[in-house]
Amino acid sequence: MGAGALMRRAARIACAFAALALAGCASEVQFHRWPAETPADNNKADIARMQGVQAAAAASSKPVAPAPEQAASAAEPAAQPVTPDDAPSLLTYDPWGRLNRFTYRFNTRFDEAIFLPVANGYRRLVPSPLRAGVHNFFANLTEIDSTINYTLQGRLHRSVRSLGRFVINTTLGIGGLFDVADKLVHLPYEPTGFGTTLAKWGMHPGPYLVIPLYGPSTFREGVGLGVDYVTLYEINLADLYRGDQSWGLGVANAVDQRANIDFRYYSTGSPFEYETIRFLIVRKQLIEDAGLHKSKPLPKSNPEEPAGK
Repeated sequence: MGAGALMRRAARIACAFAALALAGCASEVQFHRWPAETPADNNKADIARMQGVQAAAAASSKPVAPAPEQAASAAEPAAQPVTPDDAPSLLTYDPWGRLNRFTYRFNTRFDEAIFLPVANGYRRLVPSPLRAGVHNFFANLTEIDSTINYTLQGRLHRSVRSLGRFVINTTLGIGGLFDVADKLVHLPYEPTGFGTTLAKWGMHPGPYLVIPLYGPSTFREGVGLGVDYVTLYEINLADLYRGDQSWGLGVANAVDQRANIDFRYYSTGSPFEYETIRFLIVRKQLIEDAGLHKSKPLPKSNPEEPAGK
């Protein structure tokens, strides 16, 4: 049996599990009450909190007389105090805030009414070893995209590793249902995409963007997701991305991804959840960008300028 036939058979298994979850998700659906949207008041509160953090940082930067027990270490070079300029900006570049908030609320309703009940049914009805096989199958499909993007990023050793993982798992792992490369050869799964490639090339994250059904992201990552999909569609590995089977494959992949994410919309009950998630998403990408440019650090951002701008 060829590799393409193996992958098509594995795809049918993954789609069958997703159909089982859809058939058995008639469980209790709970709707949460989320706080009213008050952008103006929330922004004022953000500014007040930022001013409080800056004032606290300024107060802590004042010199303090050393204690007697610290006299022995006085000869050692003292660490530089943290100043307000060192603190990251608490503001986030969100020029499409009105649209993003609407999309965030739409995603919340869709998640609670459809997506989460299906994912919960999938976790209840499908045994853990079978769910692991489905997850491994979809992870194996992304290795081709990772191989291409690692090459574009100039990280050839990672490109060879992703290609090696794909070959090993597609053959010895029965179409990718088993992660043999990690268990036997100790090649861990470390995916990448075109969004990271753009970051490696120096593109800034750009404005905050809430993508329908997908969730919080940035403009750069949204472009990257689109290019990654087009890449897999054009390669059309084992004819999985075109025709009727592509719809079943897409649904199964979405259910698998949601079942492996613990995030719940408005689970904290905080009126500032939108602002908090927005800050964390953009700040996470900026930290990852700094890690991609260790040899040539990026210019230091202005703390008074919104993050991501």
